[in-house]
Amino acid sequence: MTLKEIEKELKSMANPVHRDGLKRYGINTVSALGITTPKLRKLAKSIGRDQKLAEALWESPIHECKMLGSLIADPDAISARTCERWTSQFYSWDICDVTSILFARTSFGKEMALKWTTSDKEYVKRAGFATLVSFTIHSKEVSDEEILELLPVIEREAWDHRNFVKKAVNWLLRQIGKRNPILNREAIFCAERLLNSPDKSAKWIARDALRELRSESVRDRLAKKNKSG
Repeated sequence: MTLKEIEKELKSMANPVHRDGLKRYGINTVSALGITTPKLRKLAKSIGRDQKLAEALWESPIHECKMLGSLIADPDAISARTCERWTSQFYSWDICDVTSILFARTSFGKEMALKWTTSDKEYVKRAGFATLVSFTIHSKEVSDEEILELLPVIEREAWDHRNFVKKAVNWLLRQIGKRNPILNREAIFCAERLLNSPDKSAKWIARDALRELRSESVRDRLAKKNKSG
């Protein structure tokens, strides 16, 4: 499909009711058509990986074109420069999080994400943590030692009170703690340290993470995973 064909297809799928509903979740809908992510994923699957088309889609002003571009982009073909450019254009958490899944699959994603965690731009910083979340979830062969290196990054940035950053820092801490029993213990220790911080953001991150990481459901799942592994 060409860019024009895709834009026409997306416009035919527009749903104003869904678009208005997105606002309740803090999503910027100025350029949105109101298409659900499952529908975009289905369309992306029919198109397949196409880096050239992905970059063309990112030039479109339509929100869903950019989302679709992230879904069909090739992690083996995209350049670090393109990743940096796309990240600088983030304006909403949903496009940030979808694109971060792509970034985590590149060979340079983790290093790039660590750099972004120090950014003063809210969505760039969120992209750093969201990419590390995807890295933590999907990189099955990565050692515990490498994952543990992310805990000091969490502690360093837990002060950031901005909503989309704070939630991403918390997200990473919870995902680390749900990876296996050893990391669960270390993530809880990290959260306990944050809980002793005078910073309100750090305390919120800690309390919310501990609620899940100490939960019976997480403990049971990790125990079963430990036995099967």
